[in-house]
Amino acid sequence: MKNYEAYFSEHREEHIEQLKDWLRIPSVSALSEHKQDMQQAAGWAVEALKTAGLENVKLHTTNGNPVIYADYLHSPNAPTLLIYGHYDVQPVDPLNLWDSPPFEPEIRGDKIYARGATDDKGQVFLHIKAIEAILKTEQKLPVNIKFCIEGEEEVGSPNLPIFIESNLDLLQCDYVLVSDTSLLEKGKPAICTGLRGLCSMEVKVTTANTDLHSGSFGGGVPNALHAMVSLLSSFHDEQGKVTVEGFYEGTPEMTPELRAEFAKLQHDDDKLAQSLELSSLFGEEEFTFVERIGARPTLELNGVYGGFQGEGSKTVIPREANAKITCRLVGKQDPQDILNKIERHVNQHIQKGAKVEFTPLERAFAFTMDPSLPILQQAADSFEAVYGTRAVFTRDGGSLPIIESMSRILSAPAVLMGFGLPDENLHAPNEHFNLENFDKGLLTITHFLKSLEA
Repeated sequence: MKNYEAYFSEHREEHIEQLKDWLRIPSVSALSEHKQDMQQAAGWAVEALKTAGLENVKLHTTNGNPVIYADYLHSPNAPTLLIYGHYDVQPVDPLNLWDSPPFEPEIRGDKIYARGATDDKGQVFLHIKAIEAILKTEQKLPVNIKFCIEGEEEVGSPNLPIFIESNLDLLQCDYVLVSDTSLLEKGKPAICTGLRGLCSMEVKVTTANTDLHSGSFGGGVPNALHAMVSLLSSFHDEQGKVTVEGFYEGTPEMTPELRAEFAKLQHDDDKLAQSLELSSLFGEEEFTFVERIGARPTLELNGVYGGFQGEGSKTVIPREANAKITCRLVGKQDPQDILNKIERHVNQHIQKGAKVEFTPLERAFAFTMDPSLPILQQAADSFEAVYGTRAVFTRDGGSLPIIESMSRILSAPAVLMGFGLPDENLHAPNEHFNLENFDKGLLTITHFLKSLEA
């Protein structure tokens, strides 16, 4: 690997500047005002793939943002890896909490700050440059490579499953390779073998046909905010357990063997609480933090709004309140079944005099992999070769909805080799990517691809 260490060292500043160029493009898929930026970000990736030496590079149109395909298929006896990633990013709100503009990449210390730095442009970039390095150094790849880079992951990948189903021959592979997860902590690599599923929804509560004066009507008419607060408080008990009837059906039993696997992670709950400036963590008391996020489902409020929110006072009884809610799912929980149960709960618990609208949104099943698979063991070996410590196998609390679909449709195991860190503020202000993992990520991917050589 010394040749590659020298190569990446020699080209480091050039690579960093190239990544900055991609990060400057505000490819926010959730906001229609950035439609042109989505096209620009996709076009940037196309040129980067061509420069790296990939072949058959093409933008495929969908009913949403384009999907990028590329390949290099010159090793008939070697496996084929489909590298998946996404070029879209999260919205930047609240903007005032950023220490530097989110689309003006800035290096402070040993970190690069920008929206998309770790989720997922920075990590996709590692794969492009690792392959470029192998091709420029050896003029061939040890395996067959395909790329599938989409622009709608942050809005639930609504069009990618359709694209996959329509292009099964094009995308057929032995393994799906993804870098959109994180290390356990600094210096401790991890390979994710489980992701929680997801369903999301919006709830709207309305009362009178207009806002009302609180002096003239207060105490005599329903208040949409009161009704919403009452409804939302009915979702959990005091220990954080979800009270929706049937919510936990399909969740796996927390066996002694499973608990032993979580215990191997040696998570320091007190250290986490301290780093977040919390007096304590919170959740179902009978489970540890890593068990709660790795093997238990959740129901979380993501946004609650309504009524007067400006400066000063306005004595009004609001007619409308809104809430955005997501659930993380585990085991065999069916996202549509969970949505149905929550909608039933909402209708049963809405206050007298209030009306409620329930709008279901995203749906995704949970995803699990067997860590004993040889390909995952080789990935763990590659981490050890670069980081000096072997990767542990984890179950991630987040969701990558498309991974379950992609692995199932293509009948290909997924290898989730992430190079982010849990505290890199993905989806939050001041998102960043540690440059130590930028450097080591390039070497780890290169080592992994070389280890698969036929």
